[in-house]
Amino acid sequence: MDFPEGFLWGASTAAHQIEGGNVNSDWWQREWGHLPGAPVETPSGDAADSYHRYGDDMALLAEAGLDTYRFSIEWARIEPEDGWVSRAAIDHYRRMVGTARALGLQPMITLHHFTNPVWFAREGGWHSDAAADRFARYVEAALPVLEGVDLVCTINEPNMVSVLADPEVGFPSIGLPPGVPEVTDRLVDAHKRAVELVRGAGGRAGWSVATQAYQPEPGAEAVAAEYGRSREDVFLDAARGDDWIGVQAYTRTRIGTDGPLPIDDGAERTLTGWEYFPPAVGDGIRNAWARAGVPVYVTENGMATADDARRIDYTRGALEAVRACIEDGVDVRGYLHWSALDNYEWGSFRPTFGLIAWDPQTFERHPKPSLAWLGEVARANALPAA
Repeated sequence: MDFPEGFLWGASTAAHQIEGGNVNSDWWQREWGHLPGAPVETPSGDAADSYHRYGDDMALLAEAGLDTYRFSIEWARIEPEDGWVSRAAIDHYRRMVGTARALGLQPMITLHHFTNPVWFAREGGWHSDAAADRFARYVEAALPVLEGVDLVCTINEPNMVSVLADPEVGFPSIGLPPGVPEVTDRLVDAHKRAVELVRGAGGRAGWSVATQAYQPEPGAEAVAAEYGRSREDVFLDAARGDDWIGVQAYTRTRIGTDGPLPIDDGAERTLTGWEYFPPAVGDGIRNAWARAGVPVYVTENGMATADDARRIDYTRGALEAVRACIEDGVDVRGYLHWSALDNYEWGSFRPTFGLIAWDPQTFERHPKPSLAWLGEVARANALPAA
């Protein structure tokens, strides 16, 4: 179960979910009831205080044997007011890049991971005709952070941004709402403009798509194809000509002739309520490769669980699926686990995805056995025998 030479091994995080104190973002304002949105169980608050403790977090990853760290930079910190760029925030994220390199970690930078500056949200966000212009201006301002960075993700899970963009559409009990076409168009435009800016700065650019492993029941193939079009495929198609595509996979969605099917009563579920299904990442990789035709990185994959042994089992199963794709000729170049840290899962700290736990009072970090396990896999560049 060897992996190709140069295969990247790492873990991912998102700024708002671990940094804490992201007060100028739309999500912070939603959490405290200052912007419309469903009430949350718990505000993000200090989160994991990784804004200050990022060096400790990176060191734990490097010491375990990982070689790549994907993290996002926060638009709301860099441009807290329309047109005003914080030099201090730019310097902060430049220090993060430098710290990663000093520890032997390749930094993979995400420019947008769900959160927006509150001014952008109040002016219509991705519904605004000016959205792509505003995003391109932000990316240009952030270019000093990307100096010498090879892999840059423009927008994290744009399909989730689109399917959640219409506040009038309720979230179904199973499956996802359809993508909002106007928002999808603006996201694709913003992505294409960001790709050119990143390439101009010497980096390789792509975006990451939340793949849902749509699996049709017999006779439901056309239904599944139509269902996946606005929710996934249009975003994979938009990656044609990019330098790479990111796949983010956690579970599957079975499709019947009437649409998504409920999870079987006897199926194992994770702390997010999703079906335990490690092979889902293989479906995502194959669909991304078939539609985009560019090198694939698994930029997120993991399991929300309090049972770390089960996390290891899940990760092994996922990596077996990744390896099968490689054996079939798919150009897969790296695997980044979600998440480096237990984090703020958009309303709650209860779903624990992390390789590293932390104390909510002292912020002391507690690496889990899964971190050591994944580090051993990375050092060997191979899965150990079961």
